[in-house]
Amino acid sequence: MKYRKFAGMLCLAAMLAGKAYAGPADYVYTPNVEYGEREIDFKGGAYRQPNGGYAQGESIGFGYGATEHWFTELYLKQENIANQVANVFEWENKFQLTETGEYPLDVGFVTELESPLSNNTPWELRVGPLLQTEFGKLQLNGNLLFERAFGTADENGVPYTTNFSYQWQAKYRWQPAFEFGMQGFGDMGKWDAWNRQADQVHRLGPAIFGKLPLGNRQVIQYNTAWLFGASSAAPNHTFRLQVEYEF
Repeated sequence: MKYRKFAGMLCLAAMLAGKAYAGPADYVYTPNVEYGEREIDFKGGAYRQPNGGYAQGESIGFGYGATEHWFTELYLKQENIANQVANVFEWENKFQLTETGEYPLDVGFVTELESPLSNNTPWELRVGPLLQTEFGKLQLNGNLLFERAFGTADENGVPYTTNFSYQWQAKYRWQPAFEFGMQGFGDMGKWDAWNRQADQVHRLGPAIFGKLPLGNRQVIQYNTAWLFGASSAAPNHTFRLQVEYEF
């Protein structure tokens, strides 16, 4: 029993340290910041891994536009990967580095620090630039992210590395309440020595977006996507959802 427990702990640490995939509830960051905006943010998602294991994640957070160029957000987050549950506290900070529309490319930067609330769960830091441009009603986003786990789980002998991942989306602004497009996520492995192609994880699929005004500067924003595995190491199907109440 001790061996099985240790193996489970090691498996969880390995999955969270050098995660094979982005989290089930991951979403596409955008670089723009709204000064004074407050929001309650819910995210969720699920997929089944190629080996049959089920992965599910949810988070709820509160965010605030502290300045015209800085948005900060605190989350409580839970992930269940192959029946191994991890609870974490997350602090996300987004910085808008250029004025919206001033240059052909809007540029931002994100930092995201996860602090474990469960035993045998590592700390994790994610950073990277956020890029956005528009052509008429078409909005394009692309983000390059670097992620590293660290902390006490190193004692289990799990080798931590700095991994590279990417996100993208293309969105057509048809109507404020209903926009549509595509989203994609990828995990390449170590930032300076990518995995062989068969072990890289690429997912993409259709997405819908919208903003529903409630009056008195209150808004519900949503986006959701159904992602298909585009490589043999990726889950066949991933569902993800984000809903924000802004006030």
